[in-house]
Amino acid sequence: MRHLKFTAKKPTLMTLLSLAAGALIGCVGEIDDNEYDDESDGYQFAVLTQPQWTFCANQGQRCAFGGTKQVRYGKDGRVTTRSFTNGVNCTNRAFGVRYGTGNKCEVLLDVAVDAGTAPKPDAGTLPTTDAGVADAGHMHTADAGAPMTGMGPYINNSAIPKGDVGVSVAEIRSTTEQPNANQDVGAFRTSCLFSHMNYDDAIVFPGQPGKAHLHAYFGNTGANASSTAESLRSSGNSTCRGGIANRSSYWVPAVIDKNGTPIRPEAAQFYYKTGYAGIAPSAVQVFPQGLRIIAGNAKASTKQDNGGYWGCETYVGHTGNIPTCPATDKVVMFVHFPQCWNGKDLDSADHKSHMAYPSGGRCPSTHPVAIPEISFNIYYKVPAGSSSKDWRLSSDMYAPSIPGGFSAHGDWFEGWERPVAESFVKNCLQPSSDCHSHLLGDGRMIYNSRETY
Repeated sequence: MRHLKFTAKKPTLMTLLSLAAGALIGCVGEIDDNEYDDESDGYQFAVLTQPQWTFCANQGQRCAFGGTKQVRYGKDGRVTTRSFTNGVNCTNRAFGVRYGTGNKCEVLLDVAVDAGTAPKPDAGTLPTTDAGVADAGHMHTADAGAPMTGMGPYINNSAIPKGDVGVSVAEIRSTTEQPNANQDVGAFRTSCLFSHMNYDDAIVFPGQPGKAHLHAYFGNTGANASSTAESLRSSGNSTCRGGIANRSSYWVPAVIDKNGTPIRPEAAQFYYKTGYAGIAPSAVQVFPQGLRIIAGNAKASTKQDNGGYWGCETYVGHTGNIPTCPATDKVVMFVHFPQCWNGKDLDSADHKSHMAYPSGGRCPSTHPVAIPEISFNIYYKVPAGSSSKDWRLSSDMYAPSIPGGFSAHGDWFEGWERPVAESFVKNCLQPSSDCHSHLLGDGRMIYNSRETY
């Protein structure tokens, strides 16, 4: 946000708004610096402005403006952002993409706002280059600007938090502690520290860095758009208990506060369970190496039937959108994954068809192989003096008048050391034992030397 200062005799509010707009859009006209330059009255006004995406042209038209500005091109959540000087043709060729037809261009402009409702000056500012030109940082749907339908929330890229560096060794040791046997369900959990954020998705957009909405990652510290089953198993530190015995990658859309700041996840628990939905624990098999699964609907704008939901730590609930949790409480994102595999494909064209949820107490005939039910619990602490009201997900591409969080989803890319995965499935899940968040059920336990809680 910036202040535009004008010196004038007695300008009206409409005059000031017109001046601000005229300075930004070339077709409206230029501001004459001398038009209101009467120093005798000494009467000054400060007009608050903030960046906002403004429609410029439909595909095939010219998006005209003066100077160098950020322009984004696309539709329905698929958007590319570029910097241009003195206008640009609103075409696939100009933006170097193949987005088909029906696209539009929007330009990032400084628009006058009411000083009484404007955010603090530092909130929502864009990172800039050395030349002072706004730099959106990545080509994606939410590089900058106010939330708009199909464009996602404003994200301040300069405020993306740092994650944990993880460890480069397997962290497994002997223990005399035993699992709780004879439970109704089999349970193994692991906790992972937040690793990093990026605009990649190795499942949906493999080999296309910067293509996705902003994600928060846990587990393998090297996970990015180029990650493969082999690269995850053989490289990268791990922020999970067990160290590099679990180089799996877990990721979810980033949570964004009302000022555009990505919120650093405080904690994360990842569950592998059996005995739910009528499937016998003894029937569950270890998951295949390199399996990829997505749960939840990234395009949802209402409560989902399967996949993602929300709660507060002090009261879980089961809301489809981000609840308003009080200060110092934690918002919790829950994501439940399908556990029935078709037995042959590690992925599918839509990244979902190779998996299915149980029905009628069994896996469908098309997906006969039962694997552990995976679920994510991601925790976000509400800062003192605030609440989670107006928080959104980076994947919320719907109108800002609709509460945030309906697009909750998660991605899991398997990267376990095979003997370790086989151990907790055999010794914890199949016999319906509770191995808590560290036991492997064979006289060993996993740990994380970097955990402080």
